[in-house]
Amino acid sequence: MSNTKKTLSSTPHNILKLGTFSCVRCGLTVSAAASDGARRNHCPSCLHSQHVVDHVEGGSSDCQGRMSPIAIAVLRTGDWMVVHRCVRCDELTSNPICADDNQLILMRMAVRPLAQPPFPLETFGDL
Repeated sequence: MSNTKKTLSSTPHNILKLGTFSCVRCGLTVSAAASDGARRNHCPSCLHSQHVVDHVEGGSSDCQGRMSPIAIAVLRTGDWMVVHRCVRCDELTSNPICADDNQLILMRMAVRPLAQPPFPLETFGDL
């Protein structure tokens, strides 16, 4: 009987470990399931992730570097994706945004190309 109690009492701790992760940038404990039930791989607060999957070769990655959010991509369906770049190996990935992601950071990334174009805005006066 004591084995049954030991197994049952240890189960929630294992689920908790598998169901959460700590953000590599801000340290927030994050649920691996987003509020809409989707699988999450990035922090909803700062949008950073960790390089655990090698998207080029497939399988797990030995890099384990921090993945910084660098841009927003919009699919033909209208779904938004967060584009991440690994600070260690420069691999690029994209992941769907989650309903509870920080909307201010998402909007800042989305408008950055318009707010900081790679050319002087004064050139529009010459057209």
